Parts: sequence; C-alpha cells; structure tokens
Amino acid sequence: MTVRFKQLHQSFFILPNAWNPKSALRFQQENFPAVATSSAAVANSLGYEDGEAMPFDNYLFIIRRILATVQIPVTVDLEMGYGNTHEAIYANVRQLAELGVAGINIEDSTIQSNERKLQNAHQFAERIAFIKGKLANDHLDVFINVRCDTYLLNVANKQAETLARIPLYEAAGANGIFLPCISAEADIAEAVNRTTLPINVMCIPGLPDFKTLQSLGVKRVSMGPFLFNRLYDGIPALTQSITTANDFSPLFA
Repeated sequence: MTVRFKQLHQSFFILPNAWNPKSALRFQQENFPAVATSSAAVANSLGYEDGEAMPFDNYLFIIRRILATVQIPVTVDLEMGYGNTHEAIYANVRQLAELGVAGINIEDSTIQSNERKLQNAHQFAERIAFIKGKLANDHLDVFINVRCDTYLLNVANKQAETLARIPLYEAAGANGIFLPCISAEADIAEAVNRTTLPINVMCIPGLPDFKTLQSLGVKRVSMGPFLFNRLYDGIPALTQSITTANDFSPLFA
C-alpha cells in the first residue's frame, strides 16, 4: 500500500479525512484513491480534545477497524507522535507500519503548558532521521509527511521560517511536506519551489481552487476535520426541525 500511496503523490489528488470505519468506507465508495485519519475528528468523536488527549490505544482501535474496512491506502495523523522520546515515537510508527498503514503525518510543533509552539527545527529533523533509519533497519516503509506548523501557528516571519525548515526535513528523509493554513498563492509557490518533495495543503477559507493548486505544483490537498465538523454542526438544525414539525419527517425529507 505504501508504494501505491507514494505513486499518488506524482500527480494532484484530494485526500479525505475519516474519523471512523464508516466514513472511510464512504470515501472509498466515492472513489477517493486513499484516505487519511483526522486526529481531531477521531478524538472529538470519542469525546476527547485534539492534541493527544485521546489515549493511543483508543486511536489504534479505530485505525485497525478502518484498515479492516477499506482496500485503499490509509495514512494516519500521528500528531506529535504519542511519545516523548525518539524510541517511543518510533515504536508507535513501527506498530502502524506492521498493521499496514501506508503513511503518517507527524508535526513539528509541541504542546507545553497548554500552549502549542514550534519545536527546534534541527532537533525535529533529527527525530525524522531517526525514524527513517529505524524503518530501514526493520525493513519497513511508511510515507512520512512532515506537518510544518509555521502557518498554522502564524509565527513571525512564517514564510522565511517555512523555507528554512523544508530543506532540513527533506534532508532528514521526509517523504512529503504538509503546510496547514497556508493559502496565499505566492507562499505556496515558494514552498513548492523550495523542495523536490510533494507539498500537501489543507482546506481552509481562502484556499485557491483545485485547478490553481495544481498549477502551483501542489500534489495533495486534504480536508482535515472540516467535513466532520460540518456534519455534526448540522445536527442542531435537524433536531430543531424535528421538534418544530412534531414528527420525524425532516429525517426523510
């Protein structure tokens, strides 16, 4: 599955984000070529906040069920790695690889005292190199998509900081670069031109349309938790329609 997933990044594709096996299956039925998990959506669906508040064992149960339900590549949002050391994080990556996961996202920010901050770029690159080396030693292959949070956190000089981090992550062995919350065409073009790796962006208000993203050189665009949010945000209006109608006809309209 990893080979198949890597091949998808040779051209532009849309990657939907699932939160349970049923949503993943629906994406497969709609002919999406692969599916990702959204850690935020999975966590919220289980009653947890995003940011590794969800126990990893709970997450693994959902991942296993998704893998058993679909026949397309599955990539997992691993957040910060669910571990405090290179070894602990690699143990999680190895477990996912052995389950048959095609790829992971791992982010270069961390949460300290309830505040999310960027990690030191060189230290994070060392973590990626460690994971890649261990995967090679164990004869395992996983697409590592590094989530660079410069735009998500709106840090000072975010474009320059992004362009400084991308080559470090490429040299460390990353397979792709994910830039959530980037939307300006000029910034996207600069990021694409900075690396030979495929660039992944995420749907947000103001993101260019698919044709424009493709022309800019983006290879992958993901939905994040926004479809999940939209569906669940619709529950209050629907339930209010039911009580107003005084019957269940709105469910079947």
